[in-house]
Amino acid sequence: MEGSWRGIPAMLVVLAGLAASGSSYQIIEGPKNATVLEGTEARFNCTISQGWRLIMWALNDTVMLSITPTETIITNDRFTSASYEEGSNSISEMIIHDVQLQDAGRIKCSLQNSDRDASAFLSVQVMGELLIPRGNLIVPEDKPCNVTCHALGWIPLPYISWEIGVPVNHSSYYPGPEPNDLQSAVSVLTLTPQGNGTLTCLAHMKGLNAHKSVTVNLTVVQPSWGSIDKAGTSLPTWAIALLAVSLSLLLILIIVLIIIFCCCCVSRQEKKESSYQSEIRKSASMKANKETLETNIKSGSENNAYSPDEPRMAKLASLASESSESSVREQHRNRQPYQGPDHRWPGPAGRPQVSFIMANPKTIRNVTLV
Repeated sequence: MEGSWRGIPAMLVVLAGLAASGSSYQIIEGPKNATVLEGTEARFNCTISQGWRLIMWALNDTVMLSITPTETIITNDRFTSASYEEGSNSISEMIIHDVQLQDAGRIKCSLQNSDRDASAFLSVQVMGELLIPRGNLIVPEDKPCNVTCHALGWIPLPYISWEIGVPVNHSSYYPGPEPNDLQSAVSVLTLTPQGNGTLTCLAHMKGLNAHKSVTVNLTVVQPSWGSIDKAGTSLPTWAIALLAVSLSLLLILIIVLIIIFCCCCVSRQEKKESSYQSEIRKSASMKANKETLETNIKSGSENNAYSPDEPRMAKLASLASESSESSVREQHRNRQPYQGPDHRWPGPAGRPQVSFIMANPKTIRNVTLV
């Protein structure tokens, strides 16, 4: 800064001298547009005819350099100059060191006491970070997988491509901007690997012969349900969705089975209770019938000749039947045909008839008719 202030009086003296003497020089060729990376150098040339006294270089209308045939007045240490001779003309070069993003803009070369100037534009590009977040990969053989490459903090956004150094069955990729960061881009590579190798992500600057790359190793393993991808690869989205749906259906099925089981248990319990109550009612009814039968038996007269022997009862019934049939046949034989009135005294009564009445299968009563 002190050198800059010391140069101001000298510049004023030079300008005053030039104003007094006049000039006949002019700009033959002005600077050209330039695009550079942040942190590099930018150079601009201005060709002037002989007889010049003062050249001024300005950035966005701010004078950064003032050059005379004998000295150079520097306003900013990042801005320096160089001079060359080309035949009868002079070339003045302005050099911007460690270009910053804010240096982008209009560069102007002008001459004292001349109505002509020449200008160009400086474009500054920023090369940001390039990374594959999960690093080296371990993936199943012949199974589709995704690899993501992020370009962060780039101005403008780069073009991203891939170099595939592994045998694959299929591969494709698509670039695009990050949803929440306009200065970042992303590229997703989808491939079906069949062997080990490397994957390289490249980001190319637009308008510059410059690029950045990052490489990761890819290792292929035999697919297994028990294998765990320790390198950070994840299941595809469709697989996660299918797994979620399957678990949901399984949970619903379990709930339905539990409900059906509970209903069956309740129904079985009710059926058991109903059967138990029916048995109780049946037992009570049988007990009541038994008591009624005992009451009826006790209320009648007892037969001392009763025998519980079933064969004997059957034999008695057979004898009674035969006796009854014999009595009927005898009555038919003794009956005579009608021969007119007969004044005979009635004789004694016929033979007594014996009949058996079965009032009860277990009770036999004898009745004598006279």
